[in-house]
Amino acid sequence: MKLATLKNGTRDGRLVVVSRDLRKAVVADGIATTLQQALDDWDACAPRLRALSERLDAGRIDALDFDPAQAAAPLPRAPQWCDASAFLNHGSLMEVAFKTTPIPDADTIPLMYQGASDDFLGPCDDVPLPDEAHGIDFEGEFGVIVDEVPMGCTADDAMAHIKLVVQLNDVSLRALGFREIRTGFGFFTAKPSSSFAPVAVTQDELGDAWRDGRVHLPLHIQWNDAWFGNPHGGEMNFGFHQLIAHAAQTRKLSAGTIIGSGTVSNRDRAAGSACISERRAIELVDDGAIKTGFMRFGDTVRMEARNPDGGPLFGPIAQRVVQQRYHGTNTNSTKES
Repeated sequence: MKLATLKNGTRDGRLVVVSRDLRKAVVADGIATTLQQALDDWDACAPRLRALSERLDAGRIDALDFDPAQAAAPLPRAPQWCDASAFLNHGSLMEVAFKTTPIPDADTIPLMYQGASDDFLGPCDDVPLPDEAHGIDFEGEFGVIVDEVPMGCTADDAMAHIKLVVQLNDVSLRALGFREIRTGFGFFTAKPSSSFAPVAVTQDELGDAWRDGRVHLPLHIQWNDAWFGNPHGGEMNFGFHQLIAHAAQTRKLSAGTIIGSGTVSNRDRAAGSACISERRAIELVDDGAIKTGFMRFGDTVRMEARNPDGGPLFGPIAQRVVQQRYHGTNTNSTKES
């Protein structure tokens, strides 16, 4: 089953069921108006949404054309966004390149921070940011959306709480991030709104590519239409079930909480990278000097994971970075590029 949210002028958009080939969609009216509503009552809504999905794929229902450009993030806002760093190769590269002190127990206790969840971007939305000097970077990731998870949930039990799998771009501002890490308080200004691929999918849509709480697929990334990397999600050191259990140690997780994998990263350098910062670290380690700069206004990024047979899965993220200027008290400030 594949679900998306179409923009309709409201904060939470309109829930639609999308065909497997991502060409058609049908509004889920009468079942749930929004994805958050469906997640809040998943046991009742999911069977009805799946039945609608089966009718759509069989061509037994009137459908509209699905346009990713009209899609918001599957959850345009969420009760919580918890992003991990579950690919230890990425952290190891950073430590070697920038001579930072290794984090104790990083190989046994997942690293995780709580990011902003009030304003996610759609797959084709511009990414508005104030200053190129902030070190604009993309980060290709996978994620999961859960129903309500009780405090103290074990990793084994956490698997049953995963309802949807997503693909995302966790936009990062590296120049601000270095300072925030040193404060000990964690990321804040360094993490603007994240972006999501148009479609959230149930685990069965991944087939054999979903196992051990991981997405065993490459994430293909292009920067300004040039190949940047295709790192594989199967190299994740902590599965999503383990990340959920970590997040739920001391709190319950509300339905609609999103758990991110962190930057997809592989030991094999031939796989490329899912973020600019990692490429810069590799250049520093291998060549002794950084050659690659960060993103500039007008730059584009494209990310997509596809089914093993090459068929569409989440749909692509295809975005442009633009300059956002402050316009006083006007809350409807415009994007300028």
